[in-house]
Formats: sequence, C-alpha cells, structure tokens
Amino acid sequence: MATDRENAVFEAAIKLGALYHQFVGTPISRSTAEIVEAAIESAVSLQPYVTKIKVRLDKNLMNENPFGYSELTGAMYDVVIETKYGDAVCRASLKFEGGYPLMKILE
Repeated sequence: MATDRENAVFEAAIKLGALYHQFVGTPISRSTAEIVEAAIESAVSLQPYVTKIKVRLDKNLMNENPFGYSELTGAMYDVVIETKYGDAVCRASLKFEGGYPLMKILE
C-alpha cells in the first residue's frame, strides 16, 4: 500500500503530465497569456489533492504567426504545483531546462 507521501508525489506528477499534454498547442498571444495562465490554474486546481498552483508562460517565446497568434509549447511553461494527500504535501515543478520541459519534485 502506498504511503501518503508517495500518493502526494504521484498526484503532483500526474497533474503536471496532464497539464502539459492538455494545453500544448493552445492558441496564445502576449496579450492573452495571463488569461490562459489563469484558465490553466483554475482548471487544474479543481482536481483532487491540488492545494496550490502557479502557472507562468514565457511571453518571449510567443512569436506570432501570420494570423497574429502563437501556440503554447512546452518551452513556455514555468509551473509550480502543490498537492496534499493525508498529512503529506508535495511541491513539484514543470520548467524548460536543458532543452526539455523537465518535471521535478521540489519538496
């Protein structure tokens, strides 16, 4: 049987993986980035065991196509999530590091 700590880590990891795949490709621009950040935070925060989430998207990577928008890519993510399972809390992140959207446990 998994411990509360293991479950808290699992919940953080599964939420970050789902967040990554769910929103990559979303049409975005510098003027709508904050709205998309808030929408992602709102959607993910509804899920079980999520106690906090902060999403920041790198606007410098948003290069408009001929129609005036960009697409959200993994390189744009800077996310910190906190989950709580029983008495255990996990803080994890998703951030582009070393050419890869890396997910890791912070605490």
